[in-house]
Amino acid sequence: MQKQPELQVRTKKLIEHEGLKFKDLNNNGKLDPYEDWRLSPKERAENLVSLMNIDEKIGMMLINSRKMGLAQEDKSKTSHDGVLDESIIERGETIFATSKVYGTTHTIANRHLRHFILRDNFTPAEMAEWVNAMNEVAEGTRLGIPVLVASNSRNENGEAVFGMNDAIGIFSTWPGTLGLAAAAKGDIQNGGDASLISEFASIARKEWNATGLRKGYMYMADVVTDPRWQRTYGTFGEDPEFIADVIGRILDEFQGETLGKDSIAMTTKHFPGGGARENGFDPHYEEGKWNLYPTPGSLEKYHLPPFRAAAEHGTSSIMPYYSIPSIKKSVVQEFEGEEIPFEEVGFTFNRYFIDHILRGKLGFKGYVNSDSGIINNMSWGMEKSSEGERFAKAINAGTDLIADTNDIENLKLAISKGWISEKRINESNVRLLTEMFALGLFDDRTYNDPANATEVVNTKAHWDAAYEAHKKSVTVLKNSNETLPLTADKLDGKKVYIEVFHKDQERATSFTEKARNEAKELGLFTLTDNHEEADTAILFLQPKSGSYFNATPGLLELDICEDKVNSAIDGTLYQETTLSGLDHLKDVVESVQGRGGKVVMSVNIILPWILRNVEPMADALVSGYDTFYNAQLEVIAGNHKPSGVLPLTLPASEEVIAVYQNGDCVSPNDVPGYDKDKYMPAGMTYAYKDSDGNVYKLGHGLKY
Repeated sequence: MQKQPELQVRTKKLIEHEGLKFKDLNNNGKLDPYEDWRLSPKERAENLVSLMNIDEKIGMMLINSRKMGLAQEDKSKTSHDGVLDESIIERGETIFATSKVYGTTHTIANRHLRHFILRDNFTPAEMAEWVNAMNEVAEGTRLGIPVLVASNSRNENGEAVFGMNDAIGIFSTWPGTLGLAAAAKGDIQNGGDASLISEFASIARKEWNATGLRKGYMYMADVVTDPRWQRTYGTFGEDPEFIADVIGRILDEFQGETLGKDSIAMTTKHFPGGGARENGFDPHYEEGKWNLYPTPGSLEKYHLPPFRAAAEHGTSSIMPYYSIPSIKKSVVQEFEGEEIPFEEVGFTFNRYFIDHILRGKLGFKGYVNSDSGIINNMSWGMEKSSEGERFAKAINAGTDLIADTNDIENLKLAISKGWISEKRINESNVRLLTEMFALGLFDDRTYNDPANATEVVNTKAHWDAAYEAHKKSVTVLKNSNETLPLTADKLDGKKVYIEVFHKDQERATSFTEKARNEAKELGLFTLTDNHEEADTAILFLQPKSGSYFNATPGLLELDICEDKVNSAIDGTLYQETTLSGLDHLKDVVESVQGRGGKVVMSVNIILPWILRNVEPMADALVSGYDTFYNAQLEVIAGNHKPSGVLPLTLPASEEVIAVYQNGDCVSPNDVPGYDKDKYMPAGMTYAYKDSDGNVYKLGHGLKY
């Protein structure tokens, strides 16, 4: 028999039944099945759906970004002592206001939304208070249905980018996902396994759970096959088998064997894999709306295995990608011996992929959560249809939750016109509410203790484990004449110069100060701020390329370059910079090496950079993946033995990723780097080879 949960109420009452306590969420003075915590989540969901009106069901099927009151500068537009944002944003006022956005209380009470995305980055206690305040509003509504707050990942280091790294540095901060892959793959090469990933997920789950963030828009199961895809840095690299193992471990730790009151429900993304890009262009803008499959068997062999793992490990939901499978630029693809019919609509609208492959073949049991903006912005393949028709197409294809919209009007219109059956609406609502019941949101997990949230996130062991992963992620790519490690013996009486290079000069200056301060704290080197008196230089390179929401004039630049003249798609010339200060970088190198000194370079791998402009200058080359400077310095100094390996292959040159006049790439867009040589023109090799003969292929990493 189930144990009596410690029920928490703020606006409704508790009732007694058979000597046990229950919440009277609909104020009718009796125990309804959905209020009975002894029943299964699905039974409760089915009962609740039978009691809901159409407006409540519609609100349940939308998830929208929601600001915290603390992010609102005008405190007269807040409630609950400044905790809830009550401002109204007119349609078109911001990129997220695709329809009019109302205040938090109105949105919950009158528009009946119950799913929200948090993108703000306040303290754990403040997040917990915010979730509590929203749930207090929700509890006071007719049926007392609670809210569920989702977020993109919050435990990896990096520079803030909306929709990818919304929030950084509040929760225990690990290297980027490529860094986690580099560290775990290194452990595997050393005879271990990927349990570092399990530890990461276990720790992150505790932190999320304490703050009341119970839904993770994570992680990316996408396999990197097109090197120019800007979202590469949110992935675990290019090895499908490894990524499948990682996704399984993440789900086992965040969710547990079954979804329960200590779980974080996960949304694995982006089905059926976003890596097969058309020469790197991203579907956040129109130029990147196509997924290409020019290689026989590539979809089944490289892209779908991690999603099979996600289904097998019971992921609570799956997010399809925006993109359209291209008939024109693809060969016939099969799955389990059946030819896949390509309908040229985005995967959220694609019934065959959702219903037949995901649910039928892969056995997925959860709900489908669209990516943000498919109704108004990224409605690829459905551009000529109305908003109501897009809702109908997505929901009839099997999508249950439509992301980043509160457009209840057009969903209601689609239902009223008979484009979506009530049976289908009920099916989605049961799926969505089953998750909320399983998470305990209706019972003893409605409210969270802000003080406990602070305590859990500040747990020293969490931050120590994260720092250990940073050290393990560092990958030694090149080590000429045993330049590394820079031990105390080698540096006896010698001065070390440290500088960070970035695309943005202001950031380079502030990051340089940060790196030097961290080096001082470590006390491993005698430092100088003047490279002309240095015997050794440690230079951190942090290149950047492209923009997440806008296409570059030409192809995404992977060369480490400054003011390079490129040709746009329309033939006009433009300049591209991925790293500023390259002339100064060369001056530092020549100055130090000219006196017989050594240059150690670190390149931040967020994309598979072409290293030909910098690698030959370095006596030793390491890679980090949004890895802390101090962790890299510990490896460089020999305090920690290097164990990280490359999670993806770095291309040899622009020639191996060149694009012909007809738009076809020399190396296929749908095949991972480690396998591209099978398809390269005669005499061409895909992976970069350095001046020492090291090949920068998946799994490369030197030891000392």
